[in-house]
Amino acid sequence: CTHNAGRSIVAAALLNAHQPPGVRADSAGTDPADALNPTVVAALAERGISLAGVSPKPITTELLAGADLVVTMSRHPTGPALSSGVGSQQHWQLDFPGDDLEAMRTFCIEVDRRVQALLANLPRQRGDGQH
Repeated sequence: CTHNAGRSIVAAALLNAHQPPGVRADSAGTDPADALNPTVVAALAERGISLAGVSPKPITTELLAGADLVVTMSRHPTGPALSSGVGSQQHWQLDFPGDDLEAMRTFCIEVDRRVQALLANLPRQRGDGQH
């Protein structure tokens, strides 16, 4: 997501909370905010997920080079065009609920549904511990 303070933080935290073997999510933004959205922190804390030590960060060529899949997230129908070095790219069009905690809980449910579908469809052929 653009500011790496909400959408992508939720998706990465939820994916990593599922502890899929050989899969790890990271998140970054094209224009990182100064801090995480506090409603995101609260909604994930309710799910037992701590964001201690997590802060918004920029997308880097190194981060993209190490990714097998990049999921961009925004309210727009298409995500940003990324470098051709990306393994593959998906875009999730999602409105962000802002500071409404109840709406954020619903948002987390939707993102978790998408994360679980993504995990269910990942190739399982690699044995090197990374995806």
